[in-house]
Amino acid sequence: MKALYCQQNSPGEEMTFVFRERENLPPTRDNDVKVQVRACALSWIDTKLLSEIKLEKELLPVGREISGVVLEGILPLDSEESGLCEVILVHEHYLVRKPEKVCWVEAAGAVRDGVRAYTALHYLSQVSPGKTVLVMDGASPFGTIAIQLAQHRGAKVISTAYSLEDKQYLERLRPPVEGLRQPLVARVIDVSNGKIDVAESCLEETGGLGVDIVLDAGVKLYSAEDESTSKSQLLPHKHDIIALLGVGGHWITTEKNLQLDPPDSHSLFLKGATISFLNEEIWNLSNIQQGKYLSILEDIMEKLSSSVFRPQLDEPIPLYEAKVSMEIVQKNQARKRQVIQF
Repeated sequence: MKALYCQQNSPGEEMTFVFRERENLPPTRDNDVKVQVRACALSWIDTKLLSEIKLEKELLPVGREISGVVLEGILPLDSEESGLCEVILVHEHYLVRKPEKVCWVEAAGAVRDGVRAYTALHYLSQVSPGKTVLVMDGASPFGTIAIQLAQHRGAKVISTAYSLEDKQYLERLRPPVEGLRQPLVARVIDVSNGKIDVAESCLEETGGLGVDIVLDAGVKLYSAEDESTSKSQLLPHKHDIIALLGVGGHWITTEKNLQLDPPDSHSLFLKGATISFLNEEIWNLSNIQQGKYLSILEDIMEKLSSSVFRPQLDEPIPLYEAKVSMEIVQKNQARKRQVIQF
């Protein structure tokens, strides 16, 4: 059997992805489950995080969100198994049953973004009816699931769009219940031309009260002239996010290098607001959270089955194109979730 791995090169060089022939599976241990893989989603590999937690290797297995016979799940961060292989061994604590109505591709494609959305909206901010949630880059795979979960919990959702295509996609999102035609997103803020003030738009939408929960997709840390990439030009400045937060608000950030100056901290103090860092890998780094983690996976599958979740997926990709697709994912050039179908 062949499996896909990420090969670590010299510092500063691009990593490469290679197929390697696998020997027979190791003997099954207690609590191991043999899974015949039917679909595997591709996700960006955070080599810096792996290095910090001492899991860096010369060859890193690729593909951790899988669906297959008979069970479905996400491989732990320290797994030596590549999900892009016909048969693998997985510990039973990382598996939940897939409902019959859910296809293999959707099951694998929704796991990571579903876990991230639950971590952000339930464990870091406690979303509830009547709250206002701002989801940055709502047309991304993560943003799409976060919008659907927030609206399902009774929150009012505002979102930013990075292009006209993204804006149209967000405006077309509807609840799964027949007869309900109101959009999932109460207001879509198109930031593609760089002329719209996100903070001003959010304050206008909330009557000046500000939003209760912000899920960012990155932030500007410095002035505009210091930001090099075109995408960074579309990100809000950290001061804007603080300005649009309401009293007691929660800012959930994906920016691991976020730095706050004393005036920023003082503004947050006056509002009684909080900042949390979204690291979905925390479930794989802490064994004491196994029960909560399995509950999240089970709820994700239930919401897929009832069409509450409709993930933002690209067309299924054959295994022989996995290497090229993973290179695109690692360069952050994929706008939809990439899933390999066996």
